[in-house]
Amino acid sequence: MSDLKRNHAQTGDPAIEVSGLVCGYGEQTILRDVTFNVARGEIFFIVGGSGCGKSTLLRHLVGLNPPTAGSVRFLGAPFSEADAGTRRAQLRHFGMLFQGGALWSSLTLRQNVALPLEEYTSLTSREIEELSALKLGQVGLGGYEDYYPAEISGGMKKRAGLARALALDPEILFFDEPSAGLDPVTSRKLDELIVEIRAIFGTTIVVVSHELASIYDIADRVIMLEKQAQGIIAEGAPRTLATTSEDPRVKEFLTRGTGKVPIL
Repeated sequence: MSDLKRNHAQTGDPAIEVSGLVCGYGEQTILRDVTFNVARGEIFFIVGGSGCGKSTLLRHLVGLNPPTAGSVRFLGAPFSEADAGTRRAQLRHFGMLFQGGALWSSLTLRQNVALPLEEYTSLTSREIEELSALKLGQVGLGGYEDYYPAEISGGMKKRAGLARALALDPEILFFDEPSAGLDPVTSRKLDELIVEIRAIFGTTIVVVSHELASIYDIADRVIMLEKQAQGIIAEGAPRTLATTSEDPRVKEFLTRGTGKVPIL
């Protein structure tokens, strides 16, 4: 992967700006004072052990849950504090791949990919059909347009979910545990596809993951969350953190408790 990976992060205003974010459910606070930026064109990972709040942070970033405090800005514009209509317009600029692909089982792959095109564009039915097929082809699923989710493998479902996330040519892509449930070979191919998307389209990519192979292979930069700290305990390039961090929690996570960067 090292020959594929290129840091395309651009200078200028960040793609994502998070300031003082407090995340939780009801009266339960999960994360406090979360602050970080993601550069345009960066592959950025949110990492940490189970239960540290990775997926919770992602849900609050994309508006599935409102933050208790703090702010989120996308491409220079306020998001978390904006009204519903403004947030809906901003959703046009990013896509999301959920853990299981989140495909509608009663729809074909083409019909699944067509959903955001039908909701957010004024394209004709023929144009939507053709564009949906194009997006499936971009993720290696050309010829599978009329298959149903039950008829394809787990890795193919992830690719179909990615095709749907790409339907509107988003500037930002979010991934929630993309390698979950995949074998190592399929997981690596998905990592390669993520890097390829960034290289071709300049897309800013945010990935929630605890998979060290993916973290070391494709992440430009990471933030690490920790359950007891209820927030970020480290930020930087993963190999740099693994070799230079003096925080034992960071060392243990990034070296699998060995004290050495694993050979992956």
